[in-house]
Amino acid sequence: MDHEHNRSASLRRESQAGMSLLECVIALAILVVVSAGVMGLAAIATSTTETQGHLAARTTEYAQDKMEQLLALKFCDGPTGGTDTTQFPAVVDAGGTGLAGCNNPGGNPPTALAGGSLSTSSPATGYVDYLDPSGNLVTNGSWEYMRVWQISVPSGSSGLKQISVLVQARNPIGSPAQAPTSTVTALKTFPF
Repeated sequence: MDHEHNRSASLRRESQAGMSLLECVIALAILVVVSAGVMGLAAIATSTTETQGHLAARTTEYAQDKMEQLLALKFCDGPTGGTDTTQFPAVVDAGGTGLAGCNNPGGNPPTALAGGSLSTSSPATGYVDYLDPSGNLVTNGSWEYMRVWQISVPSGSSGLKQISVLVQARNPIGSPAQAPTSTVTALKTFPF
């Protein structure tokens, strides 16, 4: 009986002996491999959130700001004594492009003219401005956002202009990412 009691006590001690150093190293190696995979995913998620969340929201905000500035102009505001919209606040009668003007400003409705371009690779003069990270206009090469706008006349319309503003961020966060852009379009009718 005494021998049987010692044997059961010995078995209890063996079952409570714990993990060996080898078992701990293996468990730690598995944990490191799983963590490395999750950390790669976290880096991708962070760059995507910054590019598509923060930068894309800013491009939309800056496009809306320019659209409000352009919609505040008169329908026939144009190149001859037009408003310079590349400045903020816009300078009236400064020889700017305004809303591209009209052929017969006294007509009812006048014949609207088109101008500008939505090309960021070769923007039309007078229809582009550049912003710093805070949305302030800059004239040197240290821009973070480019705004281009286009005034067009929808076919078959009379007394109607379509205004489109495109904003593109200069650099996306992370790689390979595409710089976010936003385009806002509105219609302006004569006489407003």
